[in-house]
Amino acid sequence: MSLTTEQLDFQNAIREFCARDCATREQREALLDPEEEDQSSVLYGRLAELGWLGVAIPETYGGSGGTYVEQTILFEELWRGMAPVKALGPTTTVAGCYKRFGSEEQKHHALAAIAAGEIMSISISEPGAGSDVAAIACSAKPVSGGWVLNGQKTWCSYAHRAGRILLVGRTSRDENAHAGLTIFEVSSDSEGVETRRIATLGGREVNDIFFTDCFVPTENVVGEVGRGFPQIMAGLDGERLVGAAVAIGLGQRALDDTIAYVKERKQFGKSIGTFQALRHRIADLATELECARLLTYEVAGRLERDPGPATTRMTSMAKIKSSEIAKQIALEGMQMMGGYGYACEYDMESHVRHSLVLPIYAGTNEIQREIVSRSLGLR
Repeated sequence: MSLTTEQLDFQNAIREFCARDCATREQREALLDPEEEDQSSVLYGRLAELGWLGVAIPETYGGSGGTYVEQTILFEELWRGMAPVKALGPTTTVAGCYKRFGSEEQKHHALAAIAAGEIMSISISEPGAGSDVAAIACSAKPVSGGWVLNGQKTWCSYAHRAGRILLVGRTSRDENAHAGLTIFEVSSDSEGVETRRIATLGGREVNDIFFTDCFVPTENVVGEVGRGFPQIMAGLDGERLVGAAVAIGLGQRALDDTIAYVKERKQFGKSIGTFQALRHRIADLATELECARLLTYEVAGRLERDPGPATTRMTSMAKIKSSEIAKQIALEGMQMMGGYGYACEYDMESHVRHSLVLPIYAGTNEIQREIVSRSLGLR
């Protein structure tokens, strides 16, 4: 789809922001918060001041009133610019949940806080429940005035920085394993909440969270009690769109860095970018990335005007295509750069590390293929 003049201006503004504020590794490292690999409070605050953190939040709730398309532009350009604001991903997913299912009071206080710069996290996965959401066991027992949570969650992005966590807990269990799930808003400083960071190949952005007799007031239920599963499913299209936008941004940056390197690097008396073997590989990668970008922006437009089963299928397709081409570009970029691609002096090794998880996050690509195949009547 074509971008409007205003959307192109927005895209250029983000590019200029990244070029000015975080273009070099030295700039990015100087901005990082202590003990963080990819998060800067300073840069996150600047995005809030510009109104970009609330780009897809309605003006009524303190946002800019933009659409999924503007949100996609934001993620693509920030990740292309390697801006250290990775907490924006889970926070945006939380914002989508509040927009759909939050009460008016919850929307006013949570969405306004997100637009102003508060980080939030969503907690679904457990040690025994990843793709199989029906296996969620973290319990929520009713008590006077609210609920008491007990159990463990895992792979919770930026929960260690979040002011609030949206948690999916089990409030009842019957023959239908998908029933009896409920979404709760939990303050991260609540008594009975313990967060432990998990070291990964890409850094330490994910966490285990342990809940021990954690009390949650009744008014902190988001949506309907027992209706958590369909609410989660309704929000996954937005999460996959974020994943696709992140992937095309990362993929574009890896491609940009590869092209810059092969133009400069000389072997056998000429630039290696003149070698047909490399030129054609890069041409193929650029073509596949553009296909992923066109699909992702088409999905962004459809989610705004026509959400439904057909759009869900396309969202899964966009997540598959974008994440896999981003990983391919990073790996091939490393190969074309040789030893320099493997060296920490260059950004390519970072592109590789961060691209490897893209087919796993926001729903594994195996699950996305299940969604696509089932939508085609293959069961």
